[in-house]
Amino acid sequence: MPAKSKAQQKAAGAALSAKRGETPKSKLIGASKEMYESMSEKELEEFAETKHKGLPEHKKSG
Repeated sequence: MPAKSKAQQKAAGAALSAKRGETPKSKLIGASKEMYESMSEKELEEFAETKHKGLPEHKKSG
């Protein structure tokens, strides 16, 4: 499943980096911390690899 916004894609990238041990888990905040705890590495890869082109900065609530 691709990311729905640039912010979501960036958060997934940060969580994926921590999941792989490239970034300390303690550096995660907000959505990236929640993603780290609730998603598998494969799920995070799918979100993080989403291209930025055409994505809104933030997902509209609704």
